[in-house]
Amino acid sequence: MSIAARVLTVAPLWVLLAGASLAIGAVPPPQVEEFIYEEAPFPQCHASTIAETPDGTLVASWFGGTREKHPDVGIWVARKTPGASWSAPVEVANGIQYTTPEGQVVRHPCWNPVLFQAEDGPLLLFYKVGPSPRDWWGMLTTSLDGGLSWSTPRRLPEGILGPIKNKPIALPNGSLLCPTSTEDDGWRVHFETTPDLGLTWIRTGPINDGESIGAIQGSILTRADGSLVALGRSRQARLWQSVSTDGGASWSEMTLTDLPNPNSGTDAVTLADGRHLLVYNATERGRSPLNVAISEDDGQTWTMIHTLESEPGEYSYPAVIQAKDGTIHITYTWNRTRIKHVELDPNQL
Repeated sequence: MSIAARVLTVAPLWVLLAGASLAIGAVPPPQVEEFIYEEAPFPQCHASTIAETPDGTLVASWFGGTREKHPDVGIWVARKTPGASWSAPVEVANGIQYTTPEGQVVRHPCWNPVLFQAEDGPLLLFYKVGPSPRDWWGMLTTSLDGGLSWSTPRRLPEGILGPIKNKPIALPNGSLLCPTSTEDDGWRVHFETTPDLGLTWIRTGPINDGESIGAIQGSILTRADGSLVALGRSRQARLWQSVSTDGGASWSEMTLTDLPNPNSGTDAVTLADGRHLLVYNATERGRSPLNVAISEDDGQTWTMIHTLESEPGEYSYPAVIQAKDGTIHITYTWNRTRIKHVELDPNQL
C-alpha cells in the first residue's frame, strides 16, 4: 500500500478526534524499514529505545522474555554499525536478585530500557526491575565501547527511577533532565536531574495530582527561546502537556492537548532545524495506527505526515532520535514479537 493511501486510511478518524489543531500531510516512503531481528530466544518483546554512538553505530534495546511481567524478562541489545545489518540480540541485564541455599533463583522482571549517549562520555542504559510498575526500582549500566560490553548494573538511589520510558535531554549546563513518572499513588509525572551521569540526583515533586489527569511517560522538547515542553501518555484519551521556563526546575499546570491517545506510550524529539517530531497512536482506542506528526510552532499545532502502521495489531511504544547526519530513526513494538526500525529523511518532511 502506498504511503498516501495509508495516510488516507486513518485521516477521517484523525480529523474527527483532533479537530482544528491538525493538518494532514505525507512524506515519501522510509529510507529504511526493517525488523531488528527475525528470530530471538524469547517469544515476546516490548518498549524499545535507540541511541547513536560517536562512530555512527545505532544501538537499540528492549525488554524480552516469556511475556511482560514474567520473571524471565531481561534487557536485550542489538547494534548496527554503518553499512552493516543489525547484530543478533544479546541479553545485557536481568532481574536476578539472589540464589537460595536450595539453589532457587529469585528473579524479577525487567522493564522499559532507556538509552542515552553522553557527549564525551559513556553510553547509558537505564532500566527498571521489580514485580510491577507500582513497585519497581531504577537501574543503570554503562558502556564505553558503543554497546559491545556493559558495566555491572547498579541500583539508583532510593526514590530515583531514572527516565521512565523516553530519553533524557542534556541541559546547557551539562546536566541530564530525565522525564519520569510513578504509578503507585495515581499516575503522576515528575522529573529527575543528574549533573554527573547518574551518580547524584535532584528530583522534582509531581506536576499533576494523578486524578484529574492520570499521566506518565513524558518526552521533552526544546523551544527556540530555551523553554521546554513535555508531553506524553494519559488515561484521559489525550496527550498531556506542560511547559518549563527554568530548565525543568518547575513546570506549568498540566493540560490535555487535542491529540488523541489510547493510553499508550509516545515519543518525541526536537530536530536540528527547530521543528518537533512526534510518534504516537492517533486513536483513542487500540494500538493501531502508529503515526508520525510534526510541529513548526513549538508544539501548538501538529501535522500528521506519515503512518508507520495501519493494519490491525499492536504497534506501540515508539522511540525516536535524530542522528548526526540528520536522519530520523524510529523503533517500536511490532505485535509484541519483534522490534521494527524505520529511518526517515528530515529534508522530505
